[in-house]
Amino acid sequence: MSVKFVDSSKLPMPFGEFEIHGFLEEETGKEHVAITMGDLSSGEPVLARVHSECLTGDALFSMRCDCGPQLHKALERIAEQGRGAVMYLRQEGRGIGLMNKIRAYHLQDLGADTVEANEQLGFDADQRNYEILKPMLEHLGIKSVRLMTNNPRKVKALTTLGIDVVERVEHRAGQNPHNEHYLATKGAKLGHMFNDGQ
Repeated sequence: MSVKFVDSSKLPMPFGEFEIHGFLEEETGKEHVAITMGDLSSGEPVLARVHSECLTGDALFSMRCDCGPQLHKALERIAEQGRGAVMYLRQEGRGIGLMNKIRAYHLQDLGADTVEANEQLGFDADQRNYEILKPMLEHLGIKSVRLMTNNPRKVKALTTLGIDVVERVEHRAGQNPHNEHYLATKGAKLGHMFNDGQ
């Protein structure tokens, strides 16, 4: 996969002062970013999250999912430790895009769950591709991570890419009455690992 590093800059946020690094996926024109804090190339495992873009959750505060709260919690955790990275990938709607995601939401309004809605539109339940991570992580000097996720597919994807996942850090946030069924479906049909704790 051909990925071009574009540039980096400071990114002051409510959680602390981060850096943002831009990457261009040349085949598709998709623009991905890494949001980092601290020295990542020391060899110590990096507290990290792989986060797929969710306009509705991340920017519009939708309560249909838990994406926005998960992103905020990841940034807070990294700021508390003073070191870490969020890999923000432009893969809206588990890879189906924003317009199809809105179509899927409509099917969910009619009674389908999140997996059934994607499948009714002719897509796989999860179409995301994590190969973009390899050149991004290499550029940042990250070889091993403590991965904030409930998704075993992300652990497997990074391991397949040669990244040492030394720990899976449970990462729950944003549960509410509007997303109870969505979260239950992720556990039952997509294998997400939820323990009792937060």
